This record gives sequence, structure tokens and C-alpha cells, in this order.
Amino acid sequence: MDFLISVINKIRTSYVRCRSGSCGKRLIVNGKTHVNRKTHIGNFVNFNGMNIQGSGKVYFGDYFHSGIECMVITDVHNYEGSKIPYDETTICKDVVIDDCVWIGSRVTILGGVHIGEGAIIQAGSTVVSDIPECAIAGGHPAKVFKYRDKEHYYKLKSEKRFF
Repeated sequence: MDFLISVINKIRTSYVRCRSGSCGKRLIVNGKTHVNRKTHIGNFVNFNGMNIQGSGKVYFGDYFHSGIECMVITDVHNYEGSKIPYDETTICKDVVIDDCVWIGSRVTILGGVHIGEGAIIQAGSTVVSDIPECAIAGGHPAKVFKYRDKEHYYKLKSEKRFF
């Protein structure tokens, strides 16, 4: 069974590498993942299940890790247009996720968001606004409730102690 899972994950990794706009070295895909040509993936990225929806660009920095069943949605319907509840116009916004970000399981990230380096997003959260570097955020909408020890974080980074 472990052999079969390993083969499936290698196929998933190849699929994501081929479908993305760009992909760095050592991508690992351990869960059902969908990306598009506007998805740009850094080095040493680990997806455990990621779904990119919409036509906006999505940038994942180096050493990004996700939990299962995460989603990035870059498009929204125009509810201020010529029809209700919304018109045929879509509003597209890019998403930028910096280096060393860890996203818990079932996190949803909406368009226009920038998640800073070293941030952690709590499982089940919905990110609707920017999260600063080294912040730990969670909830609906995600709010910062704590910060990593930046001195410790940057010391580990300078020593290249990555997982």
C-alpha cells in the first residue's frame, strides 16, 4: 500500500509541476492538488492538498507547507454591477505567499492577500486580508493573535535549518 501511495504522489507532483506557470526544485505533492498556469511555486514546497481557483496569479515562496484541503480563490463576482445578486463581471486579485509560510488544513485564502514570511495560518481559517511576517493568525476572518519569536526564526533561517 505504501508503494502505491508513493507512486500516486509522484504522479501528483509531476502533474502540478507541468500545470504550474513555474516551479522551483523539490516540490512534494501528497494530496489532491489543482494549480493553473498563473500559479508560481518556489523551492522546497510541500502541498498536502491545494486547490487554486480563479484567473489571478498565485505566488508560493520557498519552504511553503500546507495542510490538507486548502484553497486559494482569486476571483469574486461583482455584486455592485448591473444585476443582482451579481453580474457577469469577475474581479480578479493576485495572492502572494512569502517564504517559510505554514498553512493549516482547510484554510481558504481570498484574492488580494499577501501573507508575510514565516507566518502561520491556523487550520480552518479564512484569510481575507494581509498577514504580516512571523504572525500567527486564525479564525473567520483570520486575525493575528500571536507572533513567532523573530530573533529565533531568523537565527534558524540563517543556519538553513529548514524542514
